[in-house]
Amino acid sequence: MIVDQPPTPAPHVAPEDRVTLGLSAFEPRPSLMAPSIAPAPQPAPHVSVVVPGLNEAESLAELAQRVDQALQGRFTYELIFVDDGSTDDTWGVISRIRAENPVVKGIRLRKNFGKAAALTAGFRKARGAIVVTMDADLQDDPADLPSFIAKIEEGLDVVVGWKVNRLDPTNRLVLSRIFNGTVRSVTGVKLHDMNCGFKAYRSEVLRTIPIYGDLFRFIPALAAWQGFRVAEIPVRHHARKYGSSRYGLERILRGFFDLLSVMFLTRYSKKPMHLFGLIGLVFAAVGVTINAYLTLLWFLGHKIGDRPLLLLGVLMILLGIQFFSMGFIGEFLTFQMQQRRHQAEELPVREEIE
Repeated sequence: MIVDQPPTPAPHVAPEDRVTLGLSAFEPRPSLMAPSIAPAPQPAPHVSVVVPGLNEAESLAELAQRVDQALQGRFTYELIFVDDGSTDDTWGVISRIRAENPVVKGIRLRKNFGKAAALTAGFRKARGAIVVTMDADLQDDPADLPSFIAKIEEGLDVVVGWKVNRLDPTNRLVLSRIFNGTVRSVTGVKLHDMNCGFKAYRSEVLRTIPIYGDLFRFIPALAAWQGFRVAEIPVRHHARKYGSSRYGLERILRGFFDLLSVMFLTRYSKKPMHLFGLIGLVFAAVGVTINAYLTLLWFLGHKIGDRPLLLLGVLMILLGIQFFSMGFIGEFLTFQMQQRRHQAEELPVREEIE
Protein backbone atom coordinates (compact mmCIF):
# COMPACT_ATOMS: atom_id res chain seq x y z
CA MET A 1 0.00 0.00 0.00
CA ILE A 2 1.31 3.39 -0.97
CA VAL A 3 0.68 6.21 1.42
CA ASP A 4 0.85 9.75 0.07
CA GLN A 5 3.27 11.81 2.08
CA PRO A 6 2.82 15.58 2.42
CA PRO A 7 5.40 17.52 0.46
CA THR A 8 8.48 18.45 2.42
CA PRO A 9 8.53 22.22 2.92
CA ALA A 10 11.42 24.01 1.26
CA PRO A 11 14.00 25.28 3.69
CA HIS A 12 13.72 28.94 4.51
CA VAL A 13 16.26 31.04 2.63
CA ALA A 14 17.13 34.37 4.20
CA PRO A 15 17.15 37.31 1.81
CA GLU A 16 20.81 37.87 2.44
CA ASP A 17 21.57 34.22 1.53
CA ARG A 18 19.90 34.39 -1.88
CA VAL A 19 23.09 34.87 -3.77
CA THR A 20 22.34 32.49 -6.63
CA LEU A 21 18.69 33.24 -7.34
CA GLY A 22 17.85 35.48 -10.25
CA LEU A 23 19.40 38.95 -10.43
CA SER A 24 19.74 39.24 -6.65
CA ALA A 25 23.20 37.73 -7.02
CA PHE A 26 24.33 41.05 -8.50
CA GLU A 27 22.67 43.27 -5.94
CA PRO A 28 25.00 44.74 -3.30
CA ARG A 29 24.51 43.72 0.28
CA PRO A 30 23.92 46.93 2.20
CA SER A 31 24.94 45.35 5.47
CA LEU A 32 28.28 44.18 4.04
CA MET A 33 29.24 47.32 2.16
CA ALA A 34 32.05 49.37 3.64
CA PRO A 35 31.25 53.05 3.94
CA SER A 36 32.81 54.98 1.03
CA ILE A 37 35.20 57.68 2.07
CA ALA A 38 35.74 60.34 -0.60
CA PRO A 39 39.09 62.07 -0.54
CA ALA A 40 38.90 65.53 0.95
CA PRO A 41 39.09 68.17 -1.78
CA GLN A 42 42.30 70.11 -1.82
CA PRO A 43 41.93 73.84 -1.19
CA ALA A 44 42.32 75.97 -4.29
CA PRO A 45 45.71 77.67 -4.60
CA HIS A 46 45.97 81.43 -4.77
CA VAL A 47 48.02 81.42 -7.98
CA SER A 48 48.00 79.14 -11.02
CA VAL A 49 51.03 79.33 -13.31
CA VAL A 50 50.23 77.96 -16.78
CA VAL A 51 53.21 77.09 -18.98
CA PRO A 52 52.51 75.81 -22.53
CA GLY A 53 55.45 74.28 -24.33
CA LEU A 54 56.51 72.43 -27.44
CA ASN A 55 59.77 70.44 -27.33
CA GLU A 56 61.07 72.25 -24.25
CA ALA A 57 62.31 69.21 -22.30
CA GLU A 58 65.69 70.77 -21.51
CA SER A 59 64.30 73.85 -19.75
CA LEU A 60 61.34 72.54 -17.72
CA ALA A 61 63.21 71.26 -14.64
CA GLU A 62 65.07 74.53 -14.17
CA LEU A 63 61.89 76.51 -14.79
CA ALA A 64 59.97 74.53 -12.14
CA GLN A 65 62.77 75.05 -9.63
CA ARG A 66 62.89 78.80 -10.24
CA VAL A 67 59.10 79.16 -10.03
CA ASP A 68 59.20 77.33 -6.71
CA GLN A 69 61.94 79.67 -5.44
CA ALA A 70 59.86 82.71 -6.41
CA LEU A 71 56.55 81.58 -4.89
CA GLN A 72 57.22 78.98 -2.19
CA GLY A 73 56.41 80.35 1.25
CA ARG A 74 54.80 83.50 -0.16
CA PHE A 75 51.75 82.22 -2.06
CA THR A 76 49.96 78.93 -2.42
CA TYR A 77 50.34 77.98 -6.06
CA GLU A 78 50.08 75.29 -8.69
CA LEU A 79 52.29 74.92 -11.75
CA ILE A 80 50.53 73.55 -14.82
CA PHE A 81 52.70 72.36 -17.70
CA VAL A 82 50.88 71.81 -21.01
CA ASP A 83 52.71 69.60 -23.51
CA ASP A 84 51.49 70.78 -26.91
CA GLY A 85 52.27 67.57 -28.79
CA SER A 86 56.03 67.53 -28.21
CA THR A 87 58.17 64.98 -30.03
CA ASP A 88 61.03 65.02 -27.50
CA ASP A 89 61.00 63.91 -23.84
CA THR A 90 58.91 66.85 -22.63
CA TRP A 91 56.15 64.64 -21.19
CA GLY A 92 58.64 62.38 -19.44
CA VAL A 93 60.28 65.40 -17.83
CA ILE A 94 56.90 66.72 -16.68
CA SER A 95 56.08 63.33 -15.15
CA ARG A 96 59.36 63.24 -13.24
CA ILE A 97 58.90 66.80 -11.96
CA ARG A 98 55.38 65.91 -10.81
CA ALA A 99 56.70 62.90 -8.89
CA GLU A 100 59.03 65.20 -6.95
CA ASN A 101 56.72 68.19 -6.48
CA PRO A 102 52.98 67.68 -5.80
CA VAL A 103 52.02 71.23 -6.84
CA VAL A 104 53.06 70.45 -10.43
CA LYS A 105 50.37 69.25 -12.84
CA GLY A 106 50.70 68.12 -16.42
CA ILE A 107 48.44 68.12 -19.47
CA ARG A 108 49.42 66.36 -22.68
CA LEU A 109 47.64 67.19 -25.93
CA ARG A 110 47.26 64.48 -28.58
CA LYS A 111 49.28 66.49 -31.10
CA ASN A 112 50.48 70.03 -31.71
CA PHE A 113 47.27 72.06 -31.74
CA GLY A 114 48.89 75.46 -31.19
CA LYS A 115 49.33 77.80 -28.26
CA ALA A 116 45.66 78.79 -28.05
CA ALA A 117 44.55 75.19 -27.46
CA ALA A 118 47.37 74.63 -24.97
CA LEU A 119 46.47 77.76 -23.01
CA THR A 120 42.78 76.86 -23.02
CA ALA A 121 43.57 73.42 -21.60
CA GLY A 122 45.69 75.04 -18.89
CA PHE A 123 43.05 77.65 -18.06
CA ARG A 124 40.39 74.97 -17.62
CA LYS A 125 42.65 73.10 -15.22
CA ALA A 126 43.68 76.21 -13.27
CA ARG A 127 41.97 76.73 -9.91
CA GLY A 128 43.74 79.85 -8.69
CA ALA A 129 42.15 83.27 -8.30
CA ILE A 130 45.14 84.64 -10.22
CA VAL A 131 46.35 82.92 -13.40
CA VAL A 132 49.80 83.69 -14.77
CA THR A 133 51.04 82.57 -18.17
CA MET A 134 54.68 82.36 -19.16
CA ASP A 135 56.74 80.68 -21.84
CA ALA A 136 58.70 77.51 -21.18
CA ASP A 137 61.97 78.63 -22.82
CA LEU A 138 63.40 80.42 -19.73
CA GLN A 139 63.35 83.80 -21.47
CA ASP A 140 60.75 84.95 -18.94
CA ASP A 141 62.18 85.36 -15.45
CA PRO A 142 60.12 83.63 -12.70
CA ALA A 143 61.56 86.12 -10.20
CA ASP A 144 59.07 88.65 -11.66
CA LEU A 145 56.06 86.55 -10.63
CA PRO A 146 55.51 88.34 -7.27
CA SER A 147 55.36 91.69 -9.12
CA PHE A 148 52.54 90.43 -11.35
CA ILE A 149 50.63 89.05 -8.37
CA ALA A 150 51.05 92.30 -6.42
CA LYS A 151 49.58 94.33 -9.28
CA ILE A 152 46.55 92.05 -9.53
CA GLU A 153 46.04 92.30 -5.78
CA GLU A 154 46.15 96.10 -6.06
CA GLY A 155 43.00 95.96 -8.19
CA LEU A 156 44.11 95.40 -11.78
CA ASP A 157 42.50 92.67 -13.86
CA VAL A 158 45.17 92.06 -16.50
CA VAL A 159 48.90 92.73 -16.18
CA VAL A 160 51.15 92.42 -19.24
CA GLY A 161 54.90 92.09 -19.17
CA TRP A 162 56.99 94.70 -20.98
CA LYS A 163 60.42 93.46 -22.03
CA VAL A 164 62.28 96.75 -21.75
CA ASN A 165 65.71 95.34 -22.62
CA ARG A 166 64.71 92.66 -25.10
CA LEU A 167 67.40 90.17 -26.09
CA ASP A 168 66.21 89.08 -29.51
CA PRO A 169 67.60 89.27 -33.07
CA THR A 170 67.26 92.64 -34.80
CA ASN A 171 64.73 91.45 -37.40
CA ARG A 172 62.45 90.15 -34.66
CA LEU A 173 62.73 93.43 -32.73
CA VAL A 174 61.79 95.48 -35.81
CA LEU A 175 58.81 93.27 -36.70
CA SER A 176 57.62 93.31 -33.09
CA ARG A 177 57.77 97.09 -32.86
CA ILE A 178 55.81 97.51 -36.08
CA PHE A 179 53.22 95.01 -34.89
CA ASN A 180 52.81 96.53 -31.42
CA GLY A 181 52.62 100.06 -32.82
CA THR A 182 49.82 98.97 -35.15
CA VAL A 183 47.99 97.22 -32.31
CA ARG A 184 48.16 100.34 -30.12
CA SER A 185 46.74 102.55 -32.85
CA VAL A 186 43.95 100.14 -33.80
CA THR A 187 42.81 98.96 -30.36
CA GLY A 188 43.59 102.06 -28.32
CA VAL A 189 45.19 99.90 -25.61
CA LYS A 190 48.54 101.53 -24.88
CA LEU A 191 50.81 98.54 -24.25
CA HIS A 192 54.39 98.27 -25.42
CA ASP A 193 54.32 94.50 -25.96
CA MET A 194 50.87 93.03 -26.48
CA ASN A 195 52.48 89.84 -27.78
CA CYS A 196 54.45 89.13 -24.60
CA GLY A 197 53.57 85.69 -23.22
CA PHE A 198 54.26 86.76 -19.63
CA LYS A 199 50.85 87.92 -18.38
CA ALA A 200 48.70 87.71 -15.25
CA TYR A 201 44.92 87.59 -15.18
CA ARG A 202 42.20 87.66 -12.61
CA SER A 203 40.33 84.40 -13.16
CA GLU A 204 37.14 86.32 -13.95
CA VAL A 205 38.78 87.64 -17.13
CA LEU A 206 39.44 84.16 -18.49
CA ARG A 207 35.87 83.07 -17.73
CA THR A 208 34.53 86.05 -19.66
CA ILE A 209 36.65 86.06 -22.81
CA PRO A 210 36.60 83.07 -25.20
CA ILE A 211 39.96 82.08 -26.69
CA TYR A 212 40.23 80.51 -30.13
CA GLY A 213 42.54 80.65 -33.11
CA ASP A 214 45.47 82.91 -32.26
CA LEU A 215 43.43 85.52 -30.38
CA PHE A 216 45.16 84.64 -27.10
CA ARG A 217 47.73 87.38 -27.76
CA PHE A 218 44.92 89.95 -27.84
CA ILE A 219 43.30 89.02 -24.54
CA PRO A 220 44.37 92.39 -23.01
CA ALA A 221 42.62 94.29 -25.82
CA LEU A 222 39.48 92.16 -25.55
CA ALA A 223 39.57 92.54 -21.76
CA ALA A 224 39.85 96.32 -22.02
CA TRP A 225 36.85 96.30 -24.38
CA GLN A 226 34.91 94.37 -21.71
CA GLY A 227 35.76 97.03 -19.11
CA PHE A 228 38.55 95.22 -17.26
CA ARG A 229 41.51 97.22 -15.99
CA VAL A 230 44.67 96.54 -17.98
CA ALA A 231 48.24 97.69 -17.27
CA GLU A 232 51.82 96.62 -17.87
CA ILE A 233 54.97 96.22 -15.81
CA PRO A 234 58.60 96.03 -16.92
CA VAL A 235 60.06 92.53 -16.78
CA ARG A 236 63.47 91.02 -17.26
CA HIS A 237 64.20 89.18 -20.47
CA HIS A 238 66.87 86.56 -21.07
CA ALA A 239 68.40 85.16 -24.22
CA ARG A 240 67.08 81.77 -25.25
CA LYS A 241 69.09 79.07 -23.48
CA TYR A 242 67.93 75.93 -25.29
CA GLY A 243 66.52 75.22 -28.72
CA SER A 244 65.57 77.76 -31.36
CA SER A 245 62.77 80.29 -31.73
CA ARG A 246 59.74 79.54 -33.89
CA TYR A 247 58.99 83.24 -34.33
CA GLY A 248 58.94 84.28 -37.99
CA LEU A 249 57.23 86.31 -40.70
CA GLU A 250 54.32 83.87 -40.90
CA ARG A 251 53.50 84.54 -37.24
CA ILE A 252 53.55 88.30 -37.86
CA LEU A 253 51.15 87.93 -40.80
CA ARG A 254 48.79 85.77 -38.73
CA GLY A 255 48.97 88.41 -36.02
CA PHE A 256 47.86 91.16 -38.41
CA PHE A 257 44.96 89.06 -39.67
CA ASP A 258 43.93 88.39 -36.07
CA LEU A 259 44.17 92.12 -35.39
CA LEU A 260 41.54 92.71 -38.07
CA SER A 261 39.34 90.13 -36.32
CA VAL A 262 39.82 91.87 -32.97
CA MET A 263 38.98 95.23 -34.51
CA PHE A 264 35.74 93.81 -35.89
CA LEU A 265 34.86 91.98 -32.64
CA THR A 266 35.49 94.99 -30.41
CA ARG A 267 33.82 97.59 -32.62
CA TYR A 268 31.12 95.88 -34.66
CA SER A 269 30.25 92.49 -33.17
CA LYS A 270 27.01 93.89 -31.68
CA LYS A 271 26.34 96.44 -34.43
CA PRO A 272 27.37 94.82 -37.75
CA MET A 273 25.17 97.22 -39.74
CA HIS A 274 27.52 100.06 -38.80
CA LEU A 275 30.31 98.36 -40.74
CA PHE A 276 28.52 96.66 -43.61
CA GLY A 277 26.05 99.50 -44.00
CA LEU A 278 28.86 102.03 -44.29
CA ILE A 279 30.67 99.96 -46.92
CA GLY A 280 27.41 99.41 -48.80
CA LEU A 281 26.62 103.12 -48.66
CA VAL A 282 30.00 104.00 -50.18
CA PHE A 283 29.66 101.46 -52.99
CA ALA A 284 26.08 102.45 -53.75
CA ALA A 285 26.91 106.15 -53.71
CA VAL A 286 29.77 105.65 -56.18
CA GLY A 287 27.54 103.54 -58.45
CA VAL A 288 24.69 106.06 -58.38
CA THR A 289 27.11 108.90 -59.14
CA ILE A 290 28.56 107.03 -62.13
CA ASN A 291 25.15 106.15 -63.51
CA ALA A 292 23.85 109.69 -62.96
CA TYR A 293 26.79 111.00 -65.00
CA LEU A 294 26.11 108.47 -67.77
CA THR A 295 22.40 109.33 -67.73
CA LEU A 296 23.27 112.99 -68.25
CA LEU A 297 25.46 112.04 -71.20
CA TRP A 298 22.61 109.94 -72.63
CA PHE A 299 20.24 112.92 -72.45
CA LEU A 300 22.86 114.95 -74.29
CA GLY A 301 22.82 112.41 -77.10
CA HIS A 302 25.89 110.35 -76.31
CA LYS A 303 25.91 106.58 -76.69
CA ILE A 304 26.52 104.85 -73.34
CA GLY A 305 25.43 101.25 -73.91
CA ASP A 306 28.91 99.98 -74.79
CA ARG A 307 30.85 101.96 -72.21
CA PRO A 308 32.60 99.95 -69.44
CA LEU A 309 31.77 102.74 -67.01
CA LEU A 310 28.11 101.70 -67.20
CA LEU A 311 28.95 98.18 -66.08
CA LEU A 312 31.08 99.59 -63.26
CA GLY A 313 28.25 101.79 -62.04
CA VAL A 314 25.75 98.91 -62.06
CA LEU A 315 28.27 96.64 -60.30
CA MET A 316 28.90 99.22 -57.57
CA ILE A 317 25.18 99.57 -56.92
CA LEU A 318 24.76 95.79 -56.70
CA LEU A 319 27.70 95.54 -54.29
CA GLY A 320 26.17 98.26 -52.16
CA ILE A 321 22.88 96.35 -51.99
CA GLN A 322 24.76 93.15 -51.06
CA PHE A 323 26.64 94.82 -48.23
CA PHE A 324 23.41 96.36 -46.93
CA SER A 325 21.84 92.90 -47.00
CA MET A 326 24.81 91.44 -45.08
CA GLY A 327 24.40 94.18 -42.49
CA PHE A 328 20.69 93.44 -42.04
CA ILE A 329 21.34 89.70 -41.74
CA GLY A 330 24.11 90.37 -39.22
CA GLU A 331 21.81 92.61 -37.17
CA PHE A 332 19.09 89.94 -37.24
CA LEU A 333 21.48 87.21 -36.06
CA THR A 334 22.90 89.47 -33.37
CA PHE A 335 19.39 90.31 -32.13
CA GLN A 336 18.42 86.63 -32.01
CA MET A 337 21.59 85.72 -30.11
CA GLN A 338 21.09 88.52 -27.60
CA GLN A 339 17.50 87.41 -27.05
CA ARG A 340 18.62 83.88 -26.21
CA ARG A 341 21.41 85.06 -23.92
CA HIS A 342 19.40 87.83 -22.23
CA GLN A 343 18.31 85.78 -19.23
CA ALA A 344 21.53 83.85 -18.62
CA GLU A 345 24.13 86.40 -19.63
CA GLU A 346 26.34 87.59 -16.81
CA LEU A 347 26.29 91.37 -16.64
CA PRO A 348 29.62 93.20 -16.43
CA VAL A 349 29.08 94.39 -12.85
CA ARG A 350 32.27 95.04 -10.89
CA GLU A 351 30.74 95.59 -7.43
CA GLU A 352 27.45 96.44 -5.75
CA ILE A 353 26.25 98.26 -2.65
CA GLU A 354 22.94 97.14 -1.17
